Amino acid sequence: MTGKYTRLTRPLVRDGGILREATWDEALDRAAEGLRAAVDRHGPRSFGMFSCSKATNEVNYLAQKFARAVVGSNNIDSCNRT
Repeated sequence: MTGKYTRLTRPLVRDGGILREATWDEALDRAAEGLRAAVDRHGPRSFGMFSCSKATNEVNYLAQKFARAVVGSNNIDSCNRT
């Protein structure tokens, strides 16, 4: 990458403290494993999600559905109430 503000175009994963490019499947699998491990270790209340009022209603619905149905946490908030 060149330039101070170049965007990432591929996911990166950390192996032994070093970032390397990965496939989307590998990156998403690692993210899912990390969430699963945290919930298994500390329970679903250790997970929280914050959604944005600028997102569509459908995106906010999916966020709360993911938090509640998949993770088992009611810890979801948004800036809609401020």
